[in-house]
Amino acid sequence: MGFSPRLHAAWKHADSLVCVGLDPDPRRFPESVGTGEQAIEKFCRDIIDATGDAVCAFKPQIAYFAANRAESALERICEHVRREHPGVVLILDAKRGDIGDTAEMYAREAFDRYGADAVTVNPWLGTDSLEPFFARRDRGVIVLCRTSNPGSHEVQDVGAEPLYERIARRAATEWSTRADVGLVVGATQPSELKRVRDIVGDLPILVPGVGAQGGDPATVVAHGATANGTGLIVNSSRAILYASPDADYAVAARRATLELRDSLNAARR
Repeated sequence: MGFSPRLHAAWKHADSLVCVGLDPDPRRFPESVGTGEQAIEKFCRDIIDATGDAVCAFKPQIAYFAANRAESALERICEHVRREHPGVVLILDAKRGDIGDTAEMYAREAFDRYGADAVTVNPWLGTDSLEPFFARRDRGVIVLCRTSNPGSHEVQDVGAEPLYERIARRAATEWSTRADVGLVVGATQPSELKRVRDIVGDLPILVPGVGAQGGDPATVVAHGATANGTGLIVNSSRAILYASPDADYAVAARRATLELRDSLNAARR
């Protein structure tokens, strides 16, 4: 089953638009968890198992693992998601962007090493940089479009037709005919989220920025959901992972996940 069918099944099965971002920072772990590679794996597995029935996706951010020399832990965590939570979509947040053989290696890393259903990519180098990802027709390619950081307007709003709109249009008219494509649009940019939805129709949109960055769940749904109330992968990382600094972190993470799920569901119904 390809990325889009898996995502639609996950939305329906979990009745949830929530994606938990796995950004493990050992400096924020409870003291009882520890700080090494095994601690990172334990922390993430506990979060995954506490929230797996209430989400449509998990999104590990590769930099948090690489910076802590924990890529092997990431491999095992991805395997754990696939084995124990097979109905949940696995998105590798890598934001890769390069050309030729290097792009091919990045695609192999995401899809073969980590077994991701989809990967985030940077389109600034043009369509040829996305070709190795497009070649994997059974996987998803989630393209950066309008990001949630304050400085994004410096590049993404440039031009008579803003760059983010050009990317959205290219995704809707060309890239989506060649691959299973989605877009990244930040929750902190609600008017741009609506504009992107108007351009891309029913393509899935990964929405970071809810929670610690201040994005509002009801606003995200109002501006970004499709007519049937789906179309969104609403990511929250820090607000869920670090909902408690104590030994009850997994219980608190579940509570925060359910609160976000219920807020989104109330808005879309």
